[in-house]
Amino acid sequence: MAGETQSTTEATHAGTEVPTEHHSGPFPPFNSETFASQILWLAITFGLFYWIIKNVAVPRISGILEDRKDRIAGDLSEANRLKEETDEAIAAYEQALAEARAKAHGIAHDTRAKLKADNEARREKAEAELAKKLAAAESQIAEVKSQAMEQIGDIAGETTSALVEALMGKAPTKTDLSKALKSAMD
Repeated sequence: MAGETQSTTEATHAGTEVPTEHHSGPFPPFNSETFASQILWLAITFGLFYWIIKNVAVPRISGILEDRKDRIAGDLSEANRLKEETDEAIAAYEQALAEARAKAHGIAHDTRAKLKADNEARREKAEAELAKKLAAAESQIAEVKSQAMEQIGDIAGETTSALVEALMGKAPTKTDLSKALKSAMD
């Protein structure tokens, strides 16, 4: 049995044992005996990777790039459209502002002209009323003056008579008084 256990142990270890001898040959990828199989597997692997990249990765990447390009183009066209709308809105605003300013200037001019005409009419009315009052005052002054001129002789006569009487003690006669007043007035 001892012999059996030893052979079983050797059999189980035979597949798992690592040879203890050193490899004295070149590095396996550089071994010239395996070049042909390495080149074959390199060509198969390269072809497989090339086919996967060409048929799977590149179309996906191309689709993503195309989507991005379309999205960027759409965004740029939307930005240009919005910019044009903004420019149109600014132009419309400036036009409306210019029209409003012109309208305001027109209203101000019309209002100034209306106020000037109203003031001119009031001034003319006031001047006409003043002219009437002035004419009435001048006629009243002329009337008072004529009345005063008519009475000046009587007043002057009475005053002169009172002065002569006060100075001389005796009042002058009416004929002497009227002669003296006539000669003084002429």
